[in-house]
Amino acid sequence: MDKKKQSFNTKVIHAGEPDPRIEGAVNVPIFQSSTFEFEGQTDYNDLKYIRLNNTPNHIALHKKLAILEGAEKALVTSSGMSAITTTLLTFLKNGDHIIANNTLYGGTADYIKNDLPEYGIDVDFIDSGDPSNWKDKIKSNTKVIYVETITNPLMQIGALDKVVQFAKENNLISMIDNTMASPALFCPIQHGFDISLHSATKYLNGHTDIVAGAIIGNEPHISMITSKLNHLGGSLDPHACFLLHRGIKTLSIRMERQCKSALLIAKFLEQHKKVNQVNYPGLVSSKSHARGKQFLCGFGGMLSFIIEGGIKTADAFISKLDIPISTASLGGVESLITRPVQTSHSLLSDEELELAGIDKSLIRMSVGIESVNDLIDDISQALDSI
Repeated sequence: MDKKKQSFNTKVIHAGEPDPRIEGAVNVPIFQSSTFEFEGQTDYNDLKYIRLNNTPNHIALHKKLAILEGAEKALVTSSGMSAITTTLLTFLKNGDHIIANNTLYGGTADYIKNDLPEYGIDVDFIDSGDPSNWKDKIKSNTKVIYVETITNPLMQIGALDKVVQFAKENNLISMIDNTMASPALFCPIQHGFDISLHSATKYLNGHTDIVAGAIIGNEPHISMITSKLNHLGGSLDPHACFLLHRGIKTLSIRMERQCKSALLIAKFLEQHKKVNQVNYPGLVSSKSHARGKQFLCGFGGMLSFIIEGGIKTADAFISKLDIPISTASLGGVESLITRPVQTSHSLLSDEELELAGIDKSLIRMSVGIESVNDLIDDISQALDSI
């Protein structure tokens, strides 16, 4: 059978696996060695060394990720922020300019707005869903446009096809954070994006037990980023590679359950009298619903909402829940819940939160793979108790 014609469900398990298998092992063993014997390599980056991200664990993982998103090459890093910052610093230098979406993960937003200018890099923000004024932001030194597939924490989906077109017309490197969708729902490279980025801590791994990042794209771009990463040192250790490799194999079945459950929970919340707003692209009422149907294979396992009563009521609601765990992060098998202003977006000022449209009472939920009936019952009793 032509492996290129295999379904995603098959690829997550078998794509990129060593052939022949290493000592017949069904799973790639953990190569817990910092360095490997010299084999006559003539290029520094080809020396087998953990910091150079090229141990057998790294290589197998890179192959799998590239195949899953239909790309030429992939690279794993020590965290999602390592993937993002290393990639940005590869393509931006003093005197350059970047255009970024106005609603991003808090760590990314803070880095782009406050750290990049320290390197002499100018920044402008756009609404990725409204192309009407993008042209006004272009400068002669603009090099990169940066967006997210599904924005964190408002669950919006931009005009992704227009972003790709705009980047090509203006000779920009198009970067997209695909964490919230994962390749199970969206493959950016296949849609024309230059670089796909992930916090692999989240859906790719799916078990809340490692921190990792991933960068996916064509061979020239990934080679450039690899060189930068090798100097910055954001390498992923072999044991984390092993856990990420294992986690990816259940990505499709986890995402299928999480998408179905998130939609049912969003519909329940939308009908509840104490809920003022629900952000989930799977809802017909969502402004991102049409784009979700256009670009994605599902609407994701994340939702956010606002209940009446403000911050104190939101915190009281969270405290009454039995199943979802009150904490940061997302994408694991267990349901997690938080107010983003306390965790993922706590670095943003009041002004920045307002510009991004993030209410301080907003609650974000990462839906796990528990029984959706149990989750809805739990949410219902928590709402009834406040």
